Amino acid sequence: MRFLASELPGDFPASVLVVIHLSPHFESSLDAILTQAGPLPAHFAADDMTMEPGRIYIGPPDSHMLTDGDKLRLGQGPRENNTRPAIDPLFRSVALCCGHRGVGAVLTGTLGDGASGLHILHEYGGLTVVQDPDDAAFSGMPEAALTQFKPDHVTSLAGMPALFRRLVSQPQGNPIPPSSDLVYEVDLAKGGTGSMSQMDRIGERSLLACPDCHGVMWEIKEGDLLRYRCHVGHAYTAELMSLALDENLRRALDSGLRALDERVALSQKLYKQAEHAGRTHLAESWRRKLVECEREAEVLRDSIKRFDQLAAHAVQQ
Repeated sequence: MRFLASELPGDFPASVLVVIHLSPHFESSLDAILTQAGPLPAHFAADDMTMEPGRIYIGPPDSHMLTDGDKLRLGQGPRENNTRPAIDPLFRSVALCCGHRGVGAVLTGTLGDGASGLHILHEYGGLTVVQDPDDAAFSGMPEAALTQFKPDHVTSLAGMPALFRRLVSQPQGNPIPPSSDLVYEVDLAKGGTGSMSQMDRIGERSLLACPDCHGVMWEIKEGDLLRYRCHVGHAYTAELMSLALDENLRRALDSGLRALDERVALSQKLYKQAEHAGRTHLAESWRRKLVECEREAEVLRDSIKRFDQLAAHAVQQ
């Protein structure tokens, strides 16, 4: 982003919107960094802020940055791909308000945020750009976008400034009326109310539970991309859904091990009490339970080690 900010001219005739997964727990100086990098002033977006050409607007932590005509809106809708701000809601909002005069780009990053939204922007007349995965520091996001559809341009980071200058000088296309599905998903990102009946129109109910709220998830197919959304609004690509379910399984295993360790401690205490009181039969009963709990806990510890090994292997792949 520093490179792009340094290469775009001060009279760049478009607003530049940037979404990076920023933690809400730490203050970011990204606005100052990008302002110092080049001629375009950079700001964290504020709700109802009017967009102006030749400025950079950054999605603030813990809010979805959305477009609404020439205004920016900050949405408090559910996290998508386990993050807020997420890139997909921004692309969908651009598609809704001004897809025919929007340019979307997915740059370096891990996993698949941005692929679904870029595809929607493409369908609504936006020009689409993906960084060449071989040029990206992290190829996950560009590769996910390229498996979804064929974007208008695939280029290196070095080639993007000139490409952007050329694209924003092209005549805008004709607006495409938005579908009710697009309106619904953008409204969810703003913080609107979910609807099971609307989700039934968008996708098919799956057998999976939402990793966030544990409600039913709908399976949505967009070309070669598979994603999931619950009616509350939490959304995941299939890849991120898999990782979220892995995290839930790991927490469940940890919870089970904690419960077994507590049973071991209690059984050991009751065994010693019965033995000290000379209650031989009761002491033997608690001893057997102690041995059983220790055996079960050891099995679960081995399962957790195996699970972690498989997870590490999957990451390396």
